[in-house]
Amino acid sequence: MSRRPGTPRLLRQLNDRAALELLLSSGPLTRAELGEHTGLSKVTAGQLLARLEDRDLVAVVGEQAGGRGPNAALYGVVPSCAYVVGLDVLPDRISAGVADITGETVAEISVDPNGHDDPVRLVQGAVRKACESGGIPMSGLRAFVIGTRGVVDPRTGDVRFSLDLPSWHEGVLAGLRRHLNVPVTIENDVNLAALAERCHGAALDMDDFVLVWAGVGQGLGVMLGGRLHRGFTGGAGEIGWLPVPGEPLPTDVGEPQSGSFQRLVGGDAVAGLADAHGVAGDSVGDYVRTAVTGGSESFLDELAGRLAVGVAAVAVVLDPGLIVLGGDVGRAGGSALAARVEEAVARVCPSQPRVVTTEVRGNPVLRGALVSALHQAREQVFSQTV
Repeated sequence: MSRRPGTPRLLRQLNDRAALELLLSSGPLTRAELGEHTGLSKVTAGQLLARLEDRDLVAVVGEQAGGRGPNAALYGVVPSCAYVVGLDVLPDRISAGVADITGETVAEISVDPNGHDDPVRLVQGAVRKACESGGIPMSGLRAFVIGTRGVVDPRTGDVRFSLDLPSWHEGVLAGLRRHLNVPVTIENDVNLAALAERCHGAALDMDDFVLVWAGVGQGLGVMLGGRLHRGFTGGAGEIGWLPVPGEPLPTDVGEPQSGSFQRLVGGDAVAGLADAHGVAGDSVGDYVRTAVTGGSESFLDELAGRLAVGVAAVAVVLDPGLIVLGGDVGRAGGSALAARVEEAVARVCPSQPRVVTTEVRGNPVLRGALVSALHQAREQVFSQTV
């Protein structure tokens, strides 16, 4: 195994990286505080800050009053040293957000894709509009992450199959990278929602959990050992295909709504369940929300029992300890539905995972896309200081 020797250049790079990450998580800091947290001497910490100032990565953002002598300068990461873009692509809407290197969202917009079939032009237009909204130069962008429905091929990075987005096919990723001239990643939407849950939601800093996306369609975001599990073909988490006793098995896997678990808990199933229990609404989220506010115990109990079939199957295979309910159904059901699912799973599953509701505010796919893009941009910017 080859190893990189501890050269002065490498050590400076490692120290710079540690300092920048510390300033992001705990800043602003004085030179003395930075030295105390990193173990660097005052002289070395001063040289490090001067080097990062020269590269416009850090700047003095204030002062800290002390005892005798002048106030100490406070240093922080320069937000404008890099920007990232996250997108959530749906058949009827493209949402785009721009964040600076600190993670602060500086612009968020939505555009109507109707009438436009070229994904590259659609994304370019959405990104340009978001940058104009935030007053951000396109040249300052360092990473793009795009969330889409469907299966993303882990070998090529392209969308391998998406019923709702037929124009997103092999070759789109290469076209985006060529026209945007910035690193671009396409990721499954539920996987990005799981990233958002780990950074901003109910699974904060947890290494092992599963996000169950329940709505018109079903999906899983699986986090194991702090890493997303995508599977060999990128199809990990397609829980709608889970065989369920009593539900017909699909005769044609080309029909995406024909999976057994999809038949049990999908949009048509929830609508039928609502009709049987006299629950009014215009969408799956409306049905569940109305049942919670109206106290329709029987509807919630039956829906929870159906969801528990899939959750229990996941729990006995992966044993994640925490299950987060997301999507329109999970968000609308809140703690009332989550508690019922947990109870139903406990009756049939020996591992008895905790079941909670998503705590991510706003668009979870977009927030997850920004989380992923920020990770990429920081890797790029923070490794080029020397």
